[in-house]
Amino acid sequence: MENKYFDRKDTLFDITQKYKEAIDLLVSVGIDNIKDEKQRATIGKSITLETALNMKKINVDTFVEQLVDIIENKQDENESIKDTDIRIEGVLPCPVRVPLMEAFQKWLEENKDVLDRTIGYELKAASMGVDWLKASLEKKESEDILADLFISAGFDLFFDKNLIGKYKSENVFEDITSMHHYNKDFENESIKLKDPDKQYSMIGVVPAVFLVNTEELDGRKMPTSWEDLLSEVFENKVSLPIGDFDLFNAILLNIHQKYGEEGVKKLGKSLLRSMHPSEMVKSHIKKTERPIVTIMPYFFTKMTKRGGPMRAIWPKDGAIISPIFMLSKKEKKEKLKPIVDFFASKEIGEILSHNGKFPSVNPNVDNMISSEHKYMWLGWDYIKNNDIGNLIKKCEKLFNEAVREV
Repeated sequence: MENKYFDRKDTLFDITQKYKEAIDLLVSVGIDNIKDEKQRATIGKSITLETALNMKKINVDTFVEQLVDIIENKQDENESIKDTDIRIEGVLPCPVRVPLMEAFQKWLEENKDVLDRTIGYELKAASMGVDWLKASLEKKESEDILADLFISAGFDLFFDKNLIGKYKSENVFEDITSMHHYNKDFENESIKLKDPDKQYSMIGVVPAVFLVNTEELDGRKMPTSWEDLLSEVFENKVSLPIGDFDLFNAILLNIHQKYGEEGVKKLGKSLLRSMHPSEMVKSHIKKTERPIVTIMPYFFTKMTKRGGPMRAIWPKDGAIISPIFMLSKKEKKEKLKPIVDFFASKEIGEILSHNGKFPSVNPNVDNMISSEHKYMWLGWDYIKNNDIGNLIKKCEKLFNEAVREV
């Protein structure tokens, strides 16, 4: 993958000198010494990006795509979106942010003559987190200064009553997509993902699955369900995506719903350590203690090497999902309708599903996932009957106490 920012044969020093944001991404895939200034200036000058990634068994094209995404995201950060008719904010999954933004910018260009309004948008990579959104929301005291359209995963962001959740009860948002029904993967006898109150809409989901290191099983049975992972057999043997707050919160909440406080404690006891997904797929080649099971977004299982010991398992009781929500202001629905229709379209659904393995809710998209693979979803009744923000905090406390006990 060629780009205008750097070459894969540039040295680590040259790239990190020009783009400081590259340091965190390099560290996240196991190139730890790059954060030390002296080593960056010595070793970093003698090794190219391509060589370093190949040594770590990291897919070079995928890494380059993510770094370009972060660089472009950083460049967009200072652009003001305040003085526009329509404001869009949110985060997009890293593996698909580039094609999604390209499709959006192309759509804007093709429709500039019929769009009788200015549109400002700040759609960052998921790797940047949502703290910037939270900080912005905590300062807002009125719906009038909210963005008109939000796109992101995140139970705490969208249901915490101190954040966007406080506006849900005020009926600020409306599902204005034209999807009367969701994809059959998400609307069947076992799952109903569409909001019955017609306030929140979605464009896709991030499923959590297992990556099992078969060399480390040591006589244990292959884990095939979330219940299996909570058994003593896997105590201190599981890697969890703690750094991926959206997905981790979804896991905590679903385990709490299904197995109660004791289940959350058992999940804490199962933890070996947390690793970045791109490091997880190569964990079998490290000499340190290795997890037997790594819980990760489905997308990252596709980066594993064929014929290796790492085997992807879709939990038989369902892949826990973190939905990618799309919230649109009811008062702006006429102006927002064409933009919402674009993000809810089959084109965007196929980018999510086919490029990123983030199954789409669009009914016309073939997610190419077996109908035998189920999804685990909290359910709207559970969300309405619980204070999700406080429940997340409670689950985190239970989880962390259990981790310290091991």
